[in-house]
Amino acid sequence: MPSFDIVSEYDKHEASNAIDQANREIQGRFDFKGVTASFEQHGDTVLLEADVDFQLKQMLDVLGNRLIARGIDVRCMEAQEPQLSGVRARQEVKLKQGLEQAEAKEIVKRIKESKLKVQAQIQGEKVRVTGKKRDDLQAVMALLRGEGGPDLALQFDNFRD
Repeated sequence: MPSFDIVSEYDKHEASNAIDQANREIQGRFDFKGVTASFEQHGDTVLLEADVDFQLKQMLDVLGNRLIARGIDVRCMEAQEPQLSGVRARQEVKLKQGLEQAEAKEIVKRIKESKLKVQAQIQGEKVRVTGKKRDDLQAVMALLRGEGGPDLALQFDNFRD
């Protein structure tokens, strides 16, 4: 039976390259002259540091653009609230990887509501979809990519025919 997996992942090496590019872009921008602003990566989190919170918003846009240029979906970014401490402003951005249980249940629910002849089951941090016809599986992919789908960075891999 044909099957595929629904996952939410990003390439860590490409993310690291995007963060390095964002650092270089910030250092070369005119509106950041004389400002100590930087991106630091610690595992799956990125720490943005600047003088004021307005600059953090600009840095978040730069990071998003660099991730897009590297082929990483920006929906994997989860920005925390900025922390202002007098002289410095900090913000953590978590790069989410893997489907949480609630998100996986929502995906399975949407697939079952579509009335397609497929079975979906949660396997750890991914959802396995199986069906008799390849067309049904492609319809599931189109459903999840389409309008009103979950606000997640989803990839489809391990397609077996």
